[in-house]
Amino acid sequence: MSDAALPTVAEVRAAAEAVKAALDRHLAAVERRIGDEDPDVYAAFNELAAAAEEYDELLYDRYDEVTPFEIPTPEDGVPYTGPAEPAAFSVLIRRDYAVVEPARLIAQAERVAAHDRDADFVHDGGTADALGVLFGEYEPDEIASRYKDFGLEEGDSTLWIAASEDMAEPGEWLGSPFGHIDPQDVLHRFDVSSVFDEEADDLDDVEDEGQTARPGLTTA
Repeated sequence: MSDAALPTVAEVRAAAEAVKAALDRHLAAVERRIGDEDPDVYAAFNELAAAAEEYDELLYDRYDEVTPFEIPTPEDGVPYTGPAEPAAFSVLIRRDYAVVEPARLIAQAERVAAHDRDADFVHDGGTADALGVLFGEYEPDEIASRYKDFGLEEGDSTLWIAASEDMAEPGEWLGSPFGHIDPQDVLHRFDVSSVFDEEADDLDDVEDEGQTARPGLTTA
């Protein structure tokens, strides 16, 4: 990395402070946790992982130093302990998007509303209402395959398949759809992120230079 592209000392210190704050939030969430599946604990864990990874990257870029932090992945840190022959399973999907062309997004929603009386689109509602109209009209998979048509840009995505002994009762988990999943019940996980491409490129560069890849955070 050239000197011009190095993170500043202030940026590294700010990242370190973010890790400290995330540690405090994680401890506070653990101290007030309600049961083994408290969503606040999972959220605080993910925030801590992200803050630690950011600090690790900046520290290495600025000082060529690493941290001892390693966030376990489902593959090597959280072994599957669910039923060998699950009678039911849940599919959990998260896909992140950036709204890069708001006018295109709103125009698509207006087209839907013009031909569907059930599509409730408030013209002064902006992109928030437009998203409601579009996701009410199209399946999420169609939006994922046509995201550019809707003025969107893809971010990270993940799909989890979690096993369970029995099918949940109707309405049982609707109040907290994602809070009941235990990481040890995740049979399979499929992640898509540009960071994996960047890591592969970095490893290729290191191998080309005859160097050893640095240790660091591993995230699924």
